[in-house]
Amino acid sequence: MAVLLALALGSLVTGAAGCGSGSGSGSSDKTLVMWTFKQSHVKALEEAGKGFTKQTGITVKVQAYTPDDAYLTKVQAAAKTGDLPDVLEVHTNGDDLTFGGAGLVSDLSKDVDSGWLNSYLQQVRVDGTVTDQYYQSSLKPDSTLKGIKLGQRFSVPLTIGTFGIVYANKQRLTAAGVTTAPTTWEDFIADLAKVKAKEPNDSGVSLGLKAPSTGLEWLMQPMAYGMLGADRFHALWGRDNTTNFSSPTGTQVLDTYGKVTPYWMPGTQTLDIDAADLAFAQGKSTFDIGGTFTLAFLAQNGFDPANVVTFPVPAPAGGAINDLSLAPFTLTGMSVSSTTKNRSGAIQWLKYLAKPDVSATFAKEALDIPPTNLGSDPDSAVGPVLGAMIKSFGSGPSAYNPGDTTYKPDGYNSGDVGAVLMNFTPLKTKTSAQTGAGLTKLIDSYWAKK
Repeated sequence: MAVLLALALGSLVTGAAGCGSGSGSGSSDKTLVMWTFKQSHVKALEEAGKGFTKQTGITVKVQAYTPDDAYLTKVQAAAKTGDLPDVLEVHTNGDDLTFGGAGLVSDLSKDVDSGWLNSYLQQVRVDGTVTDQYYQSSLKPDSTLKGIKLGQRFSVPLTIGTFGIVYANKQRLTAAGVTTAPTTWEDFIADLAKVKAKEPNDSGVSLGLKAPSTGLEWLMQPMAYGMLGADRFHALWGRDNTTNFSSPTGTQVLDTYGKVTPYWMPGTQTLDIDAADLAFAQGKSTFDIGGTFTLAFLAQNGFDPANVVTFPVPAPAGGAINDLSLAPFTLTGMSVSSTTKNRSGAIQWLKYLAKPDVSATFAKEALDIPPTNLGSDPDSAVGPVLGAMIKSFGSGPSAYNPGDTTYKPDGYNSGDVGAVLMNFTPLKTKTSAQTGAGLTKLIDSYWAKK
């Protein structure tokens, strides 16, 4: 889809620049039109817009187009007719850069000063910017980022988050005598056993393993990172058989991960991500592995957020990292269209949403994590569930960063690697040693192509 989008936008940008109908339906110096692909963000953005109108006199009209494919189609059509909105919500470090390279959204690098940036958490301040990594990627023949230039900024953060968040049904945990979130992998496995003993039919763990990379990246990898620490974890993907998945260390990692095997929800390997989350919302599982973004989906499907206990995937006791945290990254951002008639107002709107109090209010309504620094007690700003997820964030060597792929070979395919892991668990068709050998063979094949 990304390649098709880039090709389509590349052919449309000239036409968009030449059309004179301007941006968005009804935008003017006193009105802004904003498009989003997140239905769960509409009400929150509208509420924020009321405060913005009081402060500036500018009205914000929010329009949602879902799902993602329909949104991208809408953008393509609007680019062709010159009817883009003033502001677009975008997938950060993805659509924003593609749109920017095609000339559909503005470069914000001269607008976002240090005062504005300092309102965001340090870990996400660069997100939306063309770093050297993205610029070099844009030079490849098949790149979806053609046209971007080093240092340009095409979005600012709106929501942030990470993978590796466990959701648990609070009522079922309490009934099983579990009153605190586990802090070690062993405690997590013990809690799974307690809940299964109390609730044998619907006690399992759901995860969208139809996309095999989820088990690998959302559950196994953070556990292994905490177990081994950065260097030994990275070595699992290396070419040295004394330290990679074929090594005793690799087997130990797999055996530790395999402790979850008896507790998978039956059939979870057939579920996509939404279906796995829905199973949890409907009470068919007691634990659900996802990301910070999962909470809004659960609430949309009738699950009471007050009945949720969340915690990051924990590290094994005695592992290399005893205070494992998760590195956040920007999920969605905001871009200003290149054809807006009210660029000044659009910039004001983006800056308004970066105010910590506004950002926190938006987060509570949208059930998403804000990018702003809410201090040492985020619970008081966004409530205990979102607050617990924010407290799981960290940086540096003790933080597992799912966005870091520098230790993996070019051409690495997490879906294929995850499929090998699935043969071990939940499918139980391979032993840990056989799985380690299979992982090594596949990863070595990527290195051989480098």
